[in-house]
Amino acid sequence: MPRSAPGFWQHRGAAAWSLLPLSLLFGFLAGARRRLFALGLKKAERLPVPVVVVGNIAVGGSGKTPIALWLAAELRARGKRPGIVSRGYGGTVEGVAEVPVGGDPTRFGDEPVLMAAASGCPIFVGRDRPAAGRALLAAHPDVDVLIADDGLQHYRLARDVEIVVVDEATLGNRLRLPAGPLREGVGRLAEATVILAHGGLSADLAAAVKPVPVFDFHLAGGAFERVGNRAEHCVPADLKGRRVHAMAGIGRPERFFAQLEAMGLTIERRPFADHHAFTATDVAVPDGDVLLMTEKDAVKCAPFAPADSWVWPVRAQLAPGAAELIVEKIDGSPTA
Repeated sequence: MPRSAPGFWQHRGAAAWSLLPLSLLFGFLAGARRRLFALGLKKAERLPVPVVVVGNIAVGGSGKTPIALWLAAELRARGKRPGIVSRGYGGTVEGVAEVPVGGDPTRFGDEPVLMAAASGCPIFVGRDRPAAGRALLAAHPDVDVLIADDGLQHYRLARDVEIVVVDEATLGNRLRLPAGPLREGVGRLAEATVILAHGGLSADLAAAVKPVPVFDFHLAGGAFERVGNRAEHCVPADLKGRRVHAMAGIGRPERFFAQLEAMGLTIERRPFADHHAFTATDVAVPDGDVLLMTEKDAVKCAPFAPADSWVWPVRAQLAPGAAELIVEKIDGSPTA
């Protein structure tokens, strides 16, 4: 999976069409594999607690991690005890491992370290999601529901609820890899339990996914927090008159930059590839300047970020009814 999306994924031009045979082969193999699981010829492992998969059909940032954090908070508020399993993309863990609060993102991956700090839930990482789930439940037997972050295509893990997160901008030319950004075709959306749409859906896509329930969401944050001391806050007005640099190594850095500019800030943009391995050189700014970054990047940059560096934590804000529907599906699952 590329960490930076090629430009031709946004259009059905010559480059995309030249790769179409490989896309057709990819789609055939992915579909055949899924059918083997559906027919029982490949075995999906069912864990003893309900499993909620949070995933998407496209490469790139659609908001899966904020949704996993939102869901964990909603479940905890309703008296449930969720745990989270993740692949640990970008990390070096062999087998499975629990992610400690303050863990090393180069070992566990940036998103699992962020979730360990923000969720209050046990987090386990591993390429083998069923093994990670078993290990989590053995270490934390009080957990009564599992959230599988970015697990939609991991069909070895049986699931009770599928939450598909969609940012329509990431669907690009709507072709499958490598001609486009899709892991699975748009038709896959119509088989989800619920769709959570980052910024809403266009009329044609909304019609294509019926009758699956769709809830819009957006990401919102409050004050900036100093990277070296998260208890220290500032607001955009405090940065007026300062030279501000903004960096982001996420799926859609332009969204982060646009949100900062909507606050009235004039920024110098520093986009990086998703999951970029930052160095001190990447975050250096001239004396007197300010650096703003995402929470995902801050877990990697905290050891060497300049003193005047600030993080903007964001959380998913959803339309009413989404959490109630998901909890109802969990409570009605065979393993509940």
